[in-house]
Amino acid sequence: MFRRAFWFTTGAATGVWAVTKVQRRLRELAPDALAVRAADKAVDTGHRLRDFALDVRAGMAQREGELQDALGLREPAEPEPPRLAPPSRRPTPIAPNHRTHDPKEDH
Repeated sequence: MFRRAFWFTTGAATGVWAVTKVQRRLRELAPDALAVRAADKAVDTGHRLRDFALDVRAGMAQREGELQDALGLREPAEPEPPRLAPPSRRPTPIAPNHRTHDPKEDH
C-alpha cells in the first residue's frame, strides 16, 4: 500500500514538474518573448558598438597627438575666440497693428 502511494506521489510530482518546464519553455519560445529578447540583444549590441567606437576615437586622437609630437607637426595652441550660442528659436515676425472689428464701437 505504501509502495503504491509513494510511486503515485512520485509520478504526480514528476508530471507537475514536467508540465511546468514545458509551459515555461513554450512561453520563452512565444513570438512576443522572442521579439523582446531580440530587441534587448539589439540594444545591448548597439551600446557595445557605441562604446567600441568611442574607444577607437579616443585611441586615434591619442595616437595622432603622439605622432604629431614625434614629427614636430603640432603648432602652439592659440585660444579660440568665444563663440556665441546659436539662438534657440527664430524671432517671431512683427505683425502690423490691425484693429479687430468690435460691434460695440459701431454705436
